[in-house]
Amino acid sequence: MSGEWTEPGCHPVADGVHRVPLTLPQDGLRAVNVYVLETDAGLALIDGGWHRPHTHTELAAGLARIGRRPAEIHDVFVTHIHRDHYTFALELRRRYGTRVHLGADEAPGLAAVRALGSNVPESSLRELRRAGAPELAAAAYAATAAEPFDRADWAAPDHWLRPGPLPLAGHDLRVLATPGHTKGHLVFHDRRRGLLYTGDHLLPTITPSIGFELGEWDLPLGRFLDSLRACADATAIMLPAHGPTGGSAGARAADLLAHHEQRFTEIAAVLADLGPATGFAVARGLTWTRRGRRFTELDTFNRMIAVCETMAHLDVLVARGVVRREPRDGVELFRPVQAQVHPPSTYSSAPVR
Repeated sequence: MSGEWTEPGCHPVADGVHRVPLTLPQDGLRAVNVYVLETDAGLALIDGGWHRPHTHTELAAGLARIGRRPAEIHDVFVTHIHRDHYTFALELRRRYGTRVHLGADEAPGLAAVRALGSNVPESSLRELRRAGAPELAAAAYAATAAEPFDRADWAAPDHWLRPGPLPLAGHDLRVLATPGHTKGHLVFHDRRRGLLYTGDHLLPTITPSIGFELGEWDLPLGRFLDSLRACADATAIMLPAHGPTGGSAGARAADLLAHHEQRFTEIAAVLADLGPATGFAVARGLTWTRRGRRFTELDTFNRMIAVCETMAHLDVLVARGVVRREPRDGVELFRPVQAQVHPPSTYSSAPVR
């Protein structure tokens, strides 16, 4: 396959499996991969894409390359609740009666979106305030409050998925729970073909944001690390939602585990230099993205993500007993309590690529 993964079309992955990249309107992700599975009854999708004016046209054009039509899609299995994965699945249901399936643990997040009635990331804004970044919270609110919101894009699925076998003619699929990116994130393992549809849990060149959803839950980064450990021995080929296909899912999981352990070390070093500090101050002392950008070089959205991820790492360090949290008037300060950043790892990690 050619080197540019966002190239329009319907790209072969394996016998009876194809990949259609659908364009995204914002940020650096550029596209979302929708996987097309041929079945005895027609077609099924892994992930649905973002409901945008161009999405149906792009999907139809891709399917036409293999002589198929969107009307043949009878089921969409969604890896998680984010709009670039879920909302177009519901549009397919409105047009063609397609059944939509979503992880059962996404139910609270979906209810929270519908109750809020906007795209404002309220949970992230609370994290920003806890981190001592009220001005950034105000900027993030202003950037998202005016975005259009359609309640129809957040209707309930037809079926709530749980871990276990997934009957689908011609595909030996098993549903695996991988909380972290969201509470109810799922991946789908095709054991016969040796494929792992990873959604945003495993991405080939970037680390997914952690706990980016509405609703409250404890230690999303801790859950994410556990989910990575569960994949670390996987020999399946990685089929991610963003980026090119290929490579070992287990190797990438090990890479990400090593990355986060390195990040714990970096955060502890910044905290040792600063003394008692807010999560906002720690985030400003780190570099970001593969290009090593300074915090001040990030846009508002990515500053929000950076502070929230810093808080997620600090919370795990508190849980490990090596950092102490000190609440002060709604803001939390953190200070190291021992030189050792964390206990020795219980898993084997490959070097970060």
